[in-house]
Amino acid sequence: QVQLVESGGGLVHAGGSLRLSCAAYRMRLSIVSMGWYRQAPGKQRELVANIITGGSTNYADSVKGRFTISKENVKNTMYLQMNSLKPEDTAVYYCNVLDRVSSNYWGQGTQVTVSS
Repeated sequence: QVQLVESGGGLVHAGGSLRLSCAAYRMRLSIVSMGWYRQAPGKQRELVANIITGGSTNYADSVKGRFTISKENVKNTMYLQMNSLKPEDTAVYYCNVLDRVSSNYWGQGTQVTVSS
């Protein structure tokens, strides 16, 4: 069974940095895209960034210029480098993987808290 393992969340002061990782295990089919979503209390889950096979990336306007998504294809591992963090970035961050038959997989979530 596919398993997504996230790490790297935590508590940081505003202006600080964190790096999230997501490793996908036991993928039976090739990955089409990997992405990070986040959900703050009382809000809907939203796309933060994703990276498509071939390397193209998409970012939410709120994180452009501050966050960078990257992937190591051999390891099926994705990273999210988050710089210049703001209190409004506080949320649970979820890893998402889409395979070539459009099966969607989610990680368990990792908490990111940015204090002002």
